[in-house]
Amino acid sequence: MTITLDLPYEQAVPAVKAALAEQGFGVLTEIDAQATLKEKLGHDMEHYVILGACNPQLAHRALDVDRQIGLLLPCNVVVRADGDTRSIVSALDPQIMVTIPEREDLRPVADEAGVRIRAALDALTSG
Repeated sequence: MTITLDLPYEQAVPAVKAALAEQGFGVLTEIDAQATLKEKLGHDMEHYVILGACNPQLAHRALDVDRQIGLLLPCNVVVRADGDTRSIVSALDPQIMVTIPEREDLRPVADEAGVRIRAALDALTSG
């Protein structure tokens, strides 16, 4: 799931976090890929952050179905600069929780997570 925002990266990251929060997701991890690759490899790239978003209620439900599902949590959301005035936001489709472990009983959790993530992305593009 990918959208483009007419916001510079510095404004897009807090906007994405706020939209996720409105849908009950907290950001548990924040990986600054640009800074890490620069520090470790001397590689230059655009602003790029990986946000580990988690909705505690949905995570609890998924873990009750299959303890191994923790390998696919949290839901990763990427925010990256697209020039100076735009940003690209991508989120992993939660349906992966159903297809990789082949657990149909996870579908209700994945469906709800997908609806909430899509609502967060839609809120960013409708405002």
